[in-house]
Amino acid sequence: MTNKTIHKVAVIGSGSMGHQIAMLSALGGFETHLQDIQESALDKAKEQLEGHMVKWVNKEKITEEKKNAAFASLHTTTSLKAAVQDADLVIEAVVEKLDVKREVFSELEKLAPQKAILATNSSTIVNSKLAEVTTRSDKVLNMHFFFPPLVMDCVEVVKSDQTSDETAQTAMNFCEQIGWTGVLLEKEIYGFIANRLLFAISKEALYLYEEGYADFEAIDLITKKALKHPIGPFELMDLSGIDVGYYANLQLYQETGDPKDKPAKSVEEKVKAGNLGRKTGKGWYDYTKGEK
Repeated sequence: MTNKTIHKVAVIGSGSMGHQIAMLSALGGFETHLQDIQESALDKAKEQLEGHMVKWVNKEKITEEKKNAAFASLHTTTSLKAAVQDADLVIEAVVEKLDVKREVFSELEKLAPQKAILATNSSTIVNSKLAEVTTRSDKVLNMHFFFPPLVMDCVEVVKSDQTSDETAQTAMNFCEQIGWTGVLLEKEIYGFIANRLLFAISKEALYLYEEGYADFEAIDLITKKALKHPIGPFELMDLSGIDVGYYANLQLYQETGDPKDKPAKSVEEKVKAGNLGRKTGKGWYDYTKGEK
């Protein structure tokens, strides 16, 4: 089997995941195009990445030369066509909503060369639901990076029944080339591996909280002290974004129709109030008051 060679990478969406994935690609030596519909989002992404890379240089994780080379390889644009027109690999990292992702993949089908692999960074949605709007289901798969991508050394590479072995191996090779650990899942399932485990913990933690067995701080403390988790489930929700878990649960409920899969009431209240965690300054904890 001959594996495709990746030269040019496009990352779609410059939010909390996308801009860091793009930086990993550029650090790996790939010409990388980061696309977002808002110029202000791209400016923010560049500012954040500059801060991260200055810290890496100061900590001697990379050299000044490697930092400069990575930024020279990283290009930003608001044009989807310009980002993907010569791409070998496209990684979608937009909001965790199926209809939005399907719309993006429909556009990628038109604009990206037929040779291009189309990957989704979705943390829950299986790639076959996106491949349906393309004519290249053999070149579609999940490449689920974990938050924050510049820190978390793991990528779930997920095949559907249609994903070719060549596509999967090419994605695994890409992970190796950027210095990250790719783990291949031969079958797709909602939430994959890590998030299904986390969902189980989070669901139980929310049940215990909403039923009044303990407050969320106590549940976090027990999780860290007794189970040796680095952070508790409520702290993790705040770190990842409470809305991310909310939309994931909403998507699952829409698929199954099972009331048990509905987002927890307390989570829904926080999303409606705009208290999404660290990124908004308040979630389960209030970061504006130095609680964390």
